[in-house]
Amino acid sequence: MTDILDNLRKEYQAVPIPEELDFIVNRSVKQALQTRRVKRLKVKGLTVAAAILVFLIAINASTTVANAFAAIPGVDRIIKVLTLKEFKVEDPNYDASIKVPAITNMENKELQLGLNKKYLAENKALYDLFQAEIEELKKQGLNEAHIGVVAGYEVKTDNDTIFSISRYVTQIAASSSMEMQFDTIDKKNQILISLPMLFKDDQYVQVISENIIGQMKEQMKGDEGKIYWIAGEANDIPMEEAFSTIKKDQSFYINNDGKLVIVFNKYEVAPGYMGPIEFIIPTKAIEGSLVSHNYIK
Repeated sequence: MTDILDNLRKEYQAVPIPEELDFIVNRSVKQALQTRRVKRLKVKGLTVAAAILVFLIAINASTTVANAFAAIPGVDRIIKVLTLKEFKVEDPNYDASIKVPAITNMENKELQLGLNKKYLAENKALYDLFQAEIEELKKQGLNEAHIGVVAGYEVKTDNDTIFSISRYVTQIAASSSMEMQFDTIDKKNQILISLPMLFKDDQYVQVISENIIGQMKEQMKGDEGKIYWIAGEANDIPMEEAFSTIKKDQSFYINNDGKLVIVFNKYEVAPGYMGPIEFIIPTKAIEGSLVSHNYIK
């Protein structure tokens, strides 16, 4: 058994990770930590238990192991995503359930490994930060404080062309917040799709933003329960916090109908009770800016 695990480890370490993917992974981890107040709390290193590492090595580097999982009754023959690990805290005042996804059976092992390393690092950092927050509350004598964190994932799209996975983090304290991230993969060419690569130039930012503002206004006309913070409109928040334009790398995914879906986190463009918000962008509105219709239909 030791020889087998050693061979798997060598296989895993022999797969090169492209510099551009390293950049994406490191940036994603850095952003995740920044949004969770890592500057105020010292987070432990991102090392994981040997058993977790061995499992990650196995599912990523060995087709045999992946196929063995596929042979388990009730599991699809082609495994696309599974739960690698769940970090849990169960306490009367502190609750955590952090599920780490792992993508399997991709032909592009560099991309697969890079994404899985990112997911593991992000969630281990989130768990360490939660533990640090607990210790900080105890030091301050706030033993009755109630905090929690729930993190998980959902496959949003899985068809012949696109595989899209969302990861969510819900922080629970006096109120709750929810952050979502997406990875969209071209299954045929085995590449990670970014928002800018769908378009000819940066004009898509303005085109999509104008369409979203139009949708916001229409929704508010038809439903008084819907409120969006639109720049230039009467809002109860500072003008600089109101929505005027998407970011170049705004969260998105491509749905099963081949439509572009732009996503905003809770509190990003509307009151918290509206939760995370999605806008389906009509293809007709953006077709002049698209590079092609390979992904967007």
